[in-house]
Amino acid sequence: MDKLYIIIPAYNEEDNIASVAREWHTVVAKINSQSRLVIIDDGSKDNTYNILKTLETNLPQLIGITKPNNGHGATILYGYNYALEQGADFIFQTDSDRQTVAADFWQFWPQRNNFSVLLGHRNQRQDGWSRILITKILRLVLNCIFGLNITDANVPFRLLQRKVLQKYLPKIPRDFYLANVILTVYLVKHKENIKYIPITFKPRGGGASFVNYKSIFKIGRRAVKDFWEVKKEL
Repeated sequence: MDKLYIIIPAYNEEDNIASVAREWHTVVAKINSQSRLVIIDDGSKDNTYNILKTLETNLPQLIGITKPNNGHGATILYGYNYALEQGADFIFQTDSDRQTVAADFWQFWPQRNNFSVLLGHRNQRQDGWSRILITKILRLVLNCIFGLNITDANVPFRLLQRKVLQKYLPKIPRDFYLANVILTVYLVKHKENIKYIPITFKPRGGGASFVNYKSIFKIGRRAVKDFWEVKKEL
C-alpha cells in the first residue's frame, strides 16, 4: 500500500485554508487510510493555525503543524523531512493560495512508479504577466549559472518518490528560500527520470500575496548568491 503525504506550506492564509484543506483532504482520503495531508503554518499572524486545528475534527487525515516563521522554502523543506520521517512512500507538494486544483493530481498519481519525479508545468498561467516574467527570468538565470534549460523550476505541484527526496534533501541548506528551485536543479542536473505535465494555475483565491517588487528584488539577489554556492558543490 503506497503511503502518500501531501505537504502544503501556509502563511497568513485564513481566507483560503479551509477550502484548501477540504479539497486536498479528499485526495488523501481516496488514496488510502494511511495517507496524510500535512499543512504547515509558518508562524502566521492570523487565524490560519486555529482554523487548521478546528478542521482536524472533521478531516481525520489532516495534520496541522505550526512553527516559527522562517520562509516558504524552509517550510517546504520542513514538510519534506517530516513526510520522510513518517514513512511516506510518495510526497506531493503544492501551495495554500488556491492557485492549483486537486483534480489535476489524478494525472500524476497513476504514473508515480514510472517516473521518479512528476512536475507540473504552468503553461497557461492566470496569475498575471509580472509572475510570468519572474518565471522567465528565473529560467534564464538557471540557464546562465547551471547551464540547464528547466521548464518550470519553481512549480508548486510536484510528486516525488521517497528515494529521490532522501538522495537530495541533505544537499539543500535548511533555510534555502527557493527550496523547490534548487531541488529541481539537482533533479535535472543528475538526470533523474522526470516528466512534466501541464496543470491549471489560477489567480490567487483570496487574501493578499506577501511578495512585492521590493521583496522580489531582495529574494532574487539572495537566490543568485545561493545558486553560485550550490554550483560549487555540483
